[in-house]
Amino acid sequence: MKNLYAVLSTVGPDRKGIADDIANIAIEYQCNIEDSKMSVLGGEFAVIMLISGDENSIGKLISGADTLGERFDMQINIKETSPPRKVQQGIPYILESISMDTPGIVHSITQYLRELSINVEDLETDKTAAPLSGTPMFHMRAHIIIPSSVNLADFKDRLYDIEHEKNLDIHLKAISG
Repeated sequence: MKNLYAVLSTVGPDRKGIADDIANIAIEYQCNIEDSKMSVLGGEFAVIMLISGDENSIGKLISGADTLGERFDMQINIKETSPPRKVQQGIPYILESISMDTPGIVHSITQYLRELSINVEDLETDKTAAPLSGTPMFHMRAHIIIPSSVNLADFKDRLYDIEHEKNLDIHLKAISG
């Protein structure tokens, strides 16, 4: 039987055992969790998960989304998707930005990446208080793939400009195999 893939996304009130409840959905429908991100955001627990299974299992999972949502008191969306794509050609990097929290940081950086057709594979942000002053500090970490068509020196120069324009501390590090 053909293996299919589905993306499950859900948001609901955070509570103890919620991660296990979500993970158990895959088992209950005889599917496998391929990849997932789970996080508490405010008072909500948010999940996005790639699930694989045979046609029958994925079909039942998709049609059971509303019932699962009621059972776990969450909004659950499930949609069929394509198989994971092959690794994109280019050099993988981690791009990090740390600064005082101000509006527009993510947009400034992602807009520049978009202009150069640099793919963002993963992006996470968080806000914490600086140790001594308590100043809100913003941290962004992105896994990007820089295609060989991008001149790395020019890319770093413009990133440096953004760093100074927005008062950021940006670090770019190649990921080695």
